[in-house]
Amino acid sequence: MGFAGREAGAERASVPEVDSDADMVVYLSPFCGCCGDWVKHIEEHGLSVERREVSDVTPIKQAYGITRELASCHTGIIDGYAIEGHVPAEDIKRLLEERPDVAGLTVPGMPIGSPGMEVEGVAPDAYDVLTFDRDGTTAVFASHN
Repeated sequence: MGFAGREAGAERASVPEVDSDADMVVYLSPFCGCCGDWVKHIEEHGLSVERREVSDVTPIKQAYGITRELASCHTGIIDGYAIEGHVPAEDIKRLLEERPDVAGLTVPGMPIGSPGMEVEGVAPDAYDVLTFDRDGTTAVFASHN
């Protein structure tokens, strides 16, 4: 299971429970257009999303061990995993199939060309999707060129 679903009581206690009928709950600013575009990308790939608009996503990020170096604009929670930033739906689906023992996936920053960050006429950036643990360990999960 994902990090929040593990039985490590002390660690799990600091992670807020997410109660929703949707596949994923996404915490985002009501003023961020790219976040809404990313949610559309996720929904177009068959996952249902409950949007929770908040004025400050920082407490959610902190609860899931997302540091400034790993952060982006929005945070999703799916099946106990944190999904930070513009992670492609295909990588989320792979995460759920493989179920690695990590806290979640992140695309730090906001790379041009990542889902929700497409800019017409601008070449996409190459970027990595990283796994991360609460102890700060990261690894490349997927590379997108």
